[in-house]
Amino acid sequence: MATKTDITRTASELRVVLGQLIRRLRAEHRFPLVQGAVLGRLVREGPRSIGDLATAERVRPQSMAQTVAELEEGGLVRRRPDPADGRRALVEPTEEGLTALEEDRRNRVGWLVSVIEQLPPEEQDVLARATGILRSLAES
Repeated sequence: MATKTDITRTASELRVVLGQLIRRLRAEHRFPLVQGAVLGRLVREGPRSIGDLATAERVRPQSMAQTVAELEEGGLVRRRPDPADGRRALVEPTEEGLTALEEDRRNRVGWLVSVIEQLPPEEQDVLARATGILRSLAES
């Protein structure tokens, strides 16, 4: 059974390792991580307002507005009126955005696949199970 000291050490090590992994993944990205997260969310969940995106990504609406503006400048997303509320705009990916996201995912996943393939099969199994645990932590 884990003690409080063990949990504290695990939490500290996990924070450091996740930071290192995120920095390594950023090196594989075509565009900034936040932009990739927003594009990915739009593809998975469909058009969203800036406020909805900000809430989902846990950032301020002003920060999300800036991210969306940068994606718009790059031709990766567009805004359209919300059919349910004409005062609101919905953000959706463009074809160029879908293509860019898919290429970016292939690059990142390709790197991860090559690294994971080097692990022994039992460690690959542990990593697969740990992914669900990490998702639960991220969503809590």
